[in-house]
Amino acid sequence: MERRLPADSIPIFNEGITLVLHRWSALRMAVENEWGGRESCQKAERLGSDLLNWFTQSKEPLYIDDLENMLDEGMLSLNMEVEDGSVEEVAEKLMILHEECLEGNFRSIEILREANLKQAARPHAIQVVNNDEDDEDDDEDEDRPIDNSNMVVEMQMPVKESIPKAAAETEDDGWTVVSSRRNKGRN
Repeated sequence: MERRLPADSIPIFNEGITLVLHRWSALRMAVENEWGGRESCQKAERLGSDLLNWFTQSKEPLYIDDLENMLDEGMLSLNMEVEDGSVEEVAEKLMILHEECLEGNFRSIEILREANLKQAARPHAIQVVNNDEDDEDDDEDEDRPIDNSNMVVEMQMPVKESIPKAAAETEDDGWTVVSSRRNKGRN
C-alpha cells in the first residue's frame, strides 16, 4: 500500500525541501556564481519543485537512488558535477523528512527553520577580488582561474544586530576573519 502525504502536510514538506536545498553549499555556490547561466536561481527553484512533484505525484515506490539521480541531474543543469558525497546526504535528509511528514512529525523541519533563522542573523563573508594590475584585460581574465593571493574577505554585518568582537574573529564553523589593513579605521 502506497502512503501519500496529507494535503495539509505538503506545504510544510515543501518548506523542508527548500530549507535542505538552501543549506546545500554546492547548490548555493552554483547559484551564487551563476554556473548554470543567468537562470541559475530559476533552475534551483525548478529542482525544488521537481523534487516536491516526485515525492507527491509519483505512482511508483520512492527509491533513494532515483532521488540521487534527480539531484545529480539538477546539479548538472547548473554545470556542476558533485562528487563530495553531498548528493547522497541531501537525498537521505529529504527521504527522512518525507517519512517524518508522512507520520505527521514536523520536528526536523522546525529544527531546519530555526537553524536557517540563526544563519541569517550571522554575518556573511564576501570575497572581493583585487585585480589592480590587470584592469585593462578584464574580458580575458574571466576564463582564467582566480588568483587567491589578492583576495580580501570582508564582513557584512546584519543591520539590526551586532556581535561581540571576539565572536567576529572566530566563527562557529572554524573560519577566522582577518581584516584588511586598508579597512583599519573605517566603520
